[in-house]
Amino acid sequence: MSKLIVGNWKMNCLAEDGTALARGLAEKVKQSSKPSDLALCPPAPLIPLIVEATKNSAVSVGGQDCHWEGLGAHTGDVSASLLADLGCTHTIVGHSERRSDHGETDAQVKAKAEAALEVGLVAIVCVGETEAQRDAGDAEIVIGGQIACSLPTGGTPDTVVIAYEPVWAIGTGRTPSLNEISAIHGFIRGKALESHGLGDGLQILYGGSVKPSNAAEILAIGDVGGALVGGASLTVEDFWGIIESCP
Repeated sequence: MSKLIVGNWKMNCLAEDGTALARGLAEKVKQSSKPSDLALCPPAPLIPLIVEATKNSAVSVGGQDCHWEGLGAHTGDVSASLLADLGCTHTIVGHSERRSDHGETDAQVKAKAEAALEVGLVAIVCVGETEAQRDAGDAEIVIGGQIACSLPTGGTPDTVVIAYEPVWAIGTGRTPSLNEISAIHGFIRGKALESHGLGDGLQILYGGSVKPSNAAEILAIGDVGGALVGGASLTVEDFWGIIESCP
Protein backbone atom coordinates (compact mmCIF):
# COMPACT_ATOMS: atom_id res chain seq x y z
CA MET A 1 0.00 0.00 0.00
CA SER A 2 1.27 3.48 -0.86
CA LYS A 3 2.16 5.71 2.05
CA LEU A 4 -0.17 8.68 2.63
CA ILE A 5 1.70 11.91 3.39
CA VAL A 6 -0.53 14.74 4.61
CA GLY A 7 0.65 18.32 4.99
CA ASN A 8 -1.22 20.18 7.72
CA TRP A 9 -0.43 23.84 7.14
CA LYS A 10 -2.35 24.86 10.27
CA MET A 11 -2.78 28.69 10.43
CA ASN A 12 0.11 29.37 8.06
CA CYS A 13 0.54 30.73 4.52
CA LEU A 14 -1.07 33.64 2.72
CA ALA A 15 -2.46 33.38 -0.79
CA GLU A 16 0.76 34.01 -2.70
CA ASP A 17 3.12 31.77 -0.75
CA GLY A 18 0.51 29.04 -0.28
CA THR A 19 -0.17 28.91 -4.02
CA ALA A 20 3.55 28.82 -4.79
CA LEU A 21 4.08 26.00 -2.30
CA ALA A 22 1.23 23.96 -3.77
CA ARG A 23 2.42 24.49 -7.33
CA GLY A 24 5.96 23.53 -6.41
CA LEU A 25 4.81 20.29 -4.81
CA ALA A 26 2.45 19.48 -7.69
CA GLU A 27 5.32 19.87 -10.13
CA LYS A 28 7.53 17.60 -8.02
CA VAL A 29 4.82 14.95 -7.97
CA LYS A 30 4.41 15.08 -11.75
CA GLN A 31 8.14 14.46 -12.18
CA SER A 32 8.41 11.71 -9.57
CA SER A 33 8.01 7.94 -9.74
CA LYS A 34 7.43 7.69 -5.99
CA PRO A 35 4.24 5.70 -5.20
CA SER A 36 3.20 7.80 -2.17
CA ASP A 37 -0.14 9.62 -1.96
CA LEU A 38 0.02 13.30 -1.08
CA ALA A 39 -2.65 15.55 0.44
CA LEU A 40 -2.40 19.21 1.43
CA CYS A 41 -4.61 20.68 4.15
CA PRO A 42 -4.37 24.48 3.95
CA PRO A 43 -6.34 27.05 5.96
CA ALA A 44 -9.95 26.97 4.74
CA PRO A 45 -9.93 30.31 2.84
CA LEU A 46 -7.02 29.05 0.70
CA ILE A 47 -8.71 25.81 -0.38
CA PRO A 48 -10.00 27.05 -3.78
CA LEU A 49 -6.56 28.46 -4.63
CA ILE A 50 -4.80 25.24 -3.65
CA VAL A 51 -7.29 23.10 -5.58
CA GLU A 52 -6.57 25.22 -8.65
CA ALA A 53 -2.80 25.15 -8.09
CA THR A 54 -2.75 21.34 -7.88
CA LYS A 55 -5.22 20.71 -10.73
CA ASN A 56 -4.20 17.93 -13.13
CA SER A 57 -1.73 16.53 -10.60
CA ALA A 58 -1.92 13.62 -8.16
CA VAL A 59 -2.00 16.01 -5.18
CA SER A 60 -5.20 15.89 -3.13
CA VAL A 61 -6.56 18.74 -1.01
CA GLY A 62 -8.25 18.47 2.37
CA GLY A 63 -9.70 20.54 5.16
CA GLN A 64 -8.23 20.93 8.62
CA ASP A 65 -11.62 20.50 10.28
CA CYS A 66 -15.34 20.41 9.52
CA HIS A 67 -18.58 20.87 11.40
CA TRP A 68 -20.91 17.96 12.07
CA GLU A 69 -23.89 19.84 10.64
CA GLY A 70 -24.40 20.26 6.90
CA LEU A 71 -25.45 23.91 7.25
CA GLY A 72 -26.88 26.32 9.78
CA ALA A 73 -26.07 29.04 12.28
CA HIS A 74 -22.47 28.07 13.10
CA THR A 75 -20.44 31.23 12.61
CA GLY A 76 -16.83 30.60 11.69
CA ASP A 77 -17.28 26.88 11.00
CA VAL A 78 -17.00 25.03 7.68
CA SER A 79 -19.25 22.15 6.66
CA ALA A 80 -18.00 18.90 5.18
CA SER A 81 -20.33 19.45 2.24
CA LEU A 82 -18.67 22.79 1.47
CA LEU A 83 -15.23 21.18 1.61
CA ALA A 84 -16.37 18.55 -0.87
CA ASP A 85 -18.01 21.20 -3.07
CA LEU A 86 -14.70 23.10 -3.22
CA GLY A 87 -12.83 20.01 -4.40
CA CYS A 88 -11.51 18.49 -1.19
CA THR A 89 -11.14 14.74 -0.86
CA HIS A 90 -10.05 14.56 2.80
CA THR A 91 -10.51 16.36 6.07
CA ILE A 92 -8.69 16.19 9.37
CA VAL A 93 -10.89 15.89 12.47
CA GLY A 94 -10.00 15.76 16.14
CA HIS A 95 -6.51 17.25 15.88
CA SER A 96 -5.05 17.78 19.34
CA GLU A 97 -5.02 21.54 18.78
CA ARG A 98 -8.76 21.43 18.12
CA ARG A 99 -9.31 19.23 21.15
CA SER A 100 -7.26 21.51 23.42
CA ASP A 101 -7.94 24.97 21.94
CA HIS A 102 -11.66 24.42 21.35
CA GLY A 103 -12.51 21.73 23.89
CA GLU A 104 -13.66 19.24 21.27
CA THR A 105 -14.92 15.97 22.71
CA ASP A 106 -14.64 12.47 21.29
CA ALA A 107 -18.38 12.55 20.53
CA GLN A 108 -17.99 15.75 18.50
CA VAL A 109 -15.01 14.33 16.64
CA LYS A 110 -17.03 11.22 15.78
CA ALA A 111 -19.92 13.37 14.55
CA LYS A 112 -17.54 15.38 12.37
CA ALA A 113 -16.01 12.21 10.93
CA GLU A 114 -19.46 10.85 10.14
CA ALA A 115 -20.40 14.12 8.43
CA ALA A 116 -17.25 13.81 6.31
CA LEU A 117 -18.11 10.26 5.28
CA GLU A 118 -21.65 11.27 4.36
CA VAL A 119 -20.37 13.60 1.63
CA GLY A 120 -17.63 11.30 0.37
CA LEU A 121 -14.62 12.74 2.18
CA VAL A 122 -11.93 10.59 3.77
CA ALA A 123 -11.85 11.36 7.51
CA ILE A 124 -8.37 11.61 9.05
CA VAL A 125 -9.13 11.06 12.73
CA CYS A 126 -6.40 12.22 15.11
CA VAL A 127 -5.57 10.54 18.41
CA GLY A 128 -2.73 11.02 20.85
CA GLU A 129 -1.69 11.50 24.45
CA THR A 130 -0.26 14.49 26.32
CA GLU A 131 3.08 14.36 28.09
CA ALA A 132 1.38 14.16 31.48
CA GLN A 133 -0.76 11.24 30.32
CA ARG A 134 2.31 9.51 28.90
CA ASP A 135 4.33 10.04 32.08
CA ALA A 136 1.45 8.63 34.14
CA GLY A 137 1.47 5.46 32.03
CA ASP A 138 -1.98 6.22 30.62
CA ALA A 139 -1.14 6.57 26.92
CA GLU A 140 -2.90 3.38 25.84
CA ILE A 141 -5.94 4.11 28.02
CA VAL A 142 -6.28 7.59 26.50
CA ILE A 143 -5.70 6.51 22.91
CA GLY A 144 -7.90 3.44 23.27
CA GLY A 145 -10.74 5.64 24.50
CA GLN A 146 -10.27 8.09 21.66
CA ILE A 147 -10.38 5.28 19.12
CA ALA A 148 -13.48 3.70 20.62
CA CYS A 149 -15.38 7.00 20.83
CA SER A 150 -14.00 9.14 17.96
CA LEU A 151 -14.08 6.81 14.96
CA PRO A 152 -17.18 7.05 12.77
CA THR A 153 -19.75 4.30 12.57
CA GLY A 154 -19.67 2.52 9.23
CA GLY A 155 -16.14 3.55 8.30
CA THR A 156 -13.90 1.37 6.15
CA PRO A 157 -10.16 1.41 5.41
CA ASP A 158 -11.05 3.35 2.25
CA THR A 159 -12.90 6.10 4.12
CA VAL A 160 -11.11 6.39 7.48
CA VAL A 161 -7.48 7.13 8.30
CA ILE A 162 -6.13 7.34 11.86
CA ALA A 163 -3.34 9.79 12.62
CA TYR A 164 -1.37 9.18 15.82
CA GLU A 165 0.21 12.35 17.15
CA PRO A 166 1.80 12.26 20.57
CA VAL A 167 0.83 15.74 21.72
CA TRP A 168 4.16 16.22 23.49
CA ALA A 169 6.02 15.73 20.19
CA ILE A 170 4.09 18.22 18.06
CA GLY A 171 6.37 21.10 17.10
CA THR A 172 8.90 20.27 19.82
CA GLY A 173 11.49 18.42 17.77
CA ARG A 174 11.04 15.40 20.06
CA THR A 175 9.81 12.04 18.81
CA PRO A 176 9.16 8.69 20.45
CA SER A 177 11.67 5.93 19.82
CA LEU A 178 11.11 3.71 16.79
CA ASN A 179 10.12 0.86 19.11
CA GLU A 180 7.59 3.11 20.86
CA ILE A 181 6.10 4.22 17.53
CA SER A 182 5.87 0.61 16.35
CA ALA A 183 4.23 -0.53 19.59
CA ILE A 184 1.61 2.22 19.70
CA HIS A 185 0.72 1.83 16.03
CA GLY A 186 0.25 -1.89 16.59
CA PHE A 187 -1.94 -1.10 19.60
CA ILE A 188 -4.01 1.37 17.54
CA ARG A 189 -4.55 -1.20 14.79
CA GLY A 190 -5.72 -3.77 17.32
CA LYS A 191 -8.10 -1.33 19.02
CA ALA A 192 -9.56 -0.12 15.70
CA LEU A 193 -10.21 -3.74 14.73
CA GLU A 194 -11.75 -4.51 18.10
CA SER A 195 -14.04 -1.46 18.27
CA HIS A 196 -14.89 -0.82 14.61
CA GLY A 197 -13.75 -3.80 12.60
CA LEU A 198 -10.96 -1.78 10.96
CA GLY A 199 -7.83 -3.85 10.63
CA ASP A 200 -5.96 -4.84 7.50
CA GLY A 201 -5.74 -2.00 5.03
CA LEU A 202 -6.29 0.73 7.63
CA GLN A 203 -3.72 3.49 7.19
CA ILE A 204 -2.30 4.76 10.47
CA LEU A 205 -0.22 7.90 10.06
CA TYR A 206 2.47 9.07 12.44
CA GLY A 207 2.66 12.78 13.25
CA GLY A 208 4.79 14.81 15.60
CA SER A 209 8.02 16.51 14.52
CA VAL A 210 8.36 14.47 11.32
CA LYS A 211 11.18 15.88 9.20
CA PRO A 212 13.46 14.73 6.36
CA SER A 213 16.12 13.56 8.80
CA ASN A 214 13.85 11.07 10.63
CA ALA A 215 11.15 10.29 8.06
CA ALA A 216 12.80 7.28 6.40
CA GLU A 217 13.18 5.27 9.59
CA ILE A 218 9.69 6.15 10.81
CA LEU A 219 8.02 5.35 7.48
CA ALA A 220 9.83 2.01 7.33
CA ILE A 221 7.96 0.77 10.43
CA GLY A 222 5.46 -1.90 9.43
CA ASP A 223 2.27 -0.42 10.91
CA VAL A 224 3.08 3.17 9.89
CA GLY A 225 1.01 3.94 6.79
CA GLY A 226 2.25 7.47 6.26
CA ALA A 227 2.77 10.76 8.03
CA LEU A 228 0.83 13.82 9.14
CA VAL A 229 3.33 16.65 8.79
CA GLY A 230 3.09 20.12 10.30
CA GLY A 231 5.99 22.58 10.13
CA ALA A 232 8.02 20.57 7.63
CA SER A 233 5.13 20.75 5.13
CA LEU A 234 5.60 24.51 4.74
CA THR A 235 8.57 24.35 2.36
CA VAL A 236 8.84 22.36 -0.84
CA GLU A 237 12.32 21.14 0.08
CA ASP A 238 11.47 19.78 3.53
CA PHE A 239 8.14 18.27 2.54
CA TRP A 240 9.55 16.68 -0.58
CA GLY A 241 12.41 15.30 1.49
CA ILE A 242 9.83 13.45 3.59
CA ILE A 243 7.99 12.16 0.53
CA GLU A 244 11.27 10.98 -0.99
CA SER A 245 11.88 9.01 2.22
CA CYS A 246 8.92 6.71 1.58
CA PRO A 247 10.12 3.12 1.14
